[in-house]
Amino acid sequence: MAERRVLTLPGLSGSGEAHWQTVWETRYGFMRVEQEDWEEPSRSRWVKRLEQVLEHELEPVVLVAHSLGCALVAHAAKKVREKIAGALLVAPADVDDAEHTPESVRSFSPLPCKPLGFPATLVASRNDPFIAFERAAHFADCWQAKFVDAGALGHINSDSQLGDWPEGFELLRELRRA
Repeated sequence: MAERRVLTLPGLSGSGEAHWQTVWETRYGFMRVEQEDWEEPSRSRWVKRLEQVLEHELEPVVLVAHSLGCALVAHAAKKVREKIAGALLVAPADVDDAEHTPESVRSFSPLPCKPLGFPATLVASRNDPFIAFERAAHFADCWQAKFVDAGALGHINSDSQLGDWPEGFELLRELRRA
């Protein structure tokens, strides 16, 4: 059986050239779901854009979400779950916590706490500045996602200097085969 197609969902400000999502897009031909405005995110517009992209997919896809992209998946899950074969959710941003996340992400609050309805793996860092580790574990439980402790990798982004992040790619490989 062929592996599932992969769509990437960056968070606030998108993912720069050194971000593992961008590296995967270039290296493996994954498609980024482009948003109208990466700096001023709107939950309704971001969800609508994801829905539009998924309408054109013939088979269910695997989503690779980072940070605010994880909140996007949680909000869109109920409506598009039949189009999603699985999701790798990396370093979710706690959009409910004004102390740790910027005001610009507040339209994604409250973050849904219901099962996603498809296989998911949530990867969290113990020193992520945008979500407490225990809160990430809580969302994994709510979403019925496998929880992976990545250790101390910060926000698991370009600043983490992960390159193509082989450990994350192995988690994605597992989801694509499921």
